[in-house]
Amino acid sequence: MNSQPVPDVTVVVGAYEAMPYLVRCLESVEAQTLGADRLEIVAVDDGSSDGTGEYLEEFAAVSKVPTRVVRQANSGGPSGPRNVGLGLARGRYVFFLDADDYLGDEALERMVAMADRAGTDVVLGEMEGVNRGVPRSMFTRTQERADVYTSGVIFTLSAQKLFRRDLIQRLGLRFDEGLATGEDALFTMEAYLSGNGVSVVADYVCYYLVGRDDGKHVTRSGSYPSRFAAIHALMRLIARLVPPGAERDQLMVRPFTVGLLQQFGVGLLRRPESEQLHKMELAAPMAVYWTKGVADRIKVGERLILTCVAMGRLDPLKNILEFIQAKTAPKLIRYGRAGRLHLAYPHFRDRRSGIPVEAYAVTVPDWSGSQRVMPSSKPRPSTARRAVRKVRRRIRRLRTS
Repeated sequence: MNSQPVPDVTVVVGAYEAMPYLVRCLESVEAQTLGADRLEIVAVDDGSSDGTGEYLEEFAAVSKVPTRVVRQANSGGPSGPRNVGLGLARGRYVFFLDADDYLGDEALERMVAMADRAGTDVVLGEMEGVNRGVPRSMFTRTQERADVYTSGVIFTLSAQKLFRRDLIQRLGLRFDEGLATGEDALFTMEAYLSGNGVSVVADYVCYYLVGRDDGKHVTRSGSYPSRFAAIHALMRLIARLVPPGAERDQLMVRPFTVGLLQQFGVGLLRRPESEQLHKMELAAPMAVYWTKGVADRIKVGERLILTCVAMGRLDPLKNILEFIQAKTAPKLIRYGRAGRLHLAYPHFRDRRSGIPVEAYAVTVPDWSGSQRVMPSSKPRPSTARRAVRKVRRRIRRLRTS
């Protein structure tokens, strides 16, 4: 492979017990309109026993796409194989392709053209789920340069993207092999924040994310302590790269809502109290990142859960979760001098709970049952108050005339 011209893209495939999905995966690389002469594959068999390694070697022997196969003992997760692949990559760009998944025929050609045209370091290609769901919000339109803070790209931090290899080398980026889950979120977020921009290809399905029939996947799920470790690591990364302020708050919404919130859903009520307390203990160090700027970007029900977690208040948290589980619609109340809208979840205006009243304020579009609720600063004046104001305006006009 080293005697060949530098390819445009190195496709890194980490494979573990990947048969028969691996067959379509590799066929999709061979079918790329970018052309075999502009590609290379680095495939790492992570200690499979189902014929994955043998198939990779057979493929490498006959494929027009230059393919290097590495066979190693099982590393326990996707980070090791991806790092090995990165160490061997020669392409201008690197694309991480999971062995269960496959590419659209024009995917790499379109993404490389986008990166070359826009000069960006990361390109997201539209995804489609096969027997599973996929992120959608960031693929509403094609963008040469997407704003990391407002475009929704922070809500897809998986590794299946096109990365400029110069960026990876400059930052010394590698997947954290000490994390059992969430390692790709750290890699991708740092590339977003430290690179020369992010592009989105939304007019063509570039990546097919496959839900395996056997329930297995290249990425292992990890226990809940490992998930807390990953969430905390992502928060620390954001805090290191972005100074305090509105931009950091916007980014922090991601690990709080797509991460910590999942650990404190209504399912927590069915868990042993020891686990409930342990989760509160694991979440405690993250409270430092729970600011008003983060809270105000989140719906009331979710905000109240996270507020209780940040305060270390398990009993009020369980009351709120029981209320949500019962699908009770919170009453809509105007409260305070400004007459702001509040949703009266449990412990509203209950000083003993310690939950501040402002945590109940509607600051983003929300719901009270089936009723849509929009933020509002002040209520419409009453009929009597409007009449008084009208009289006062007339008196002022008479005095000045």
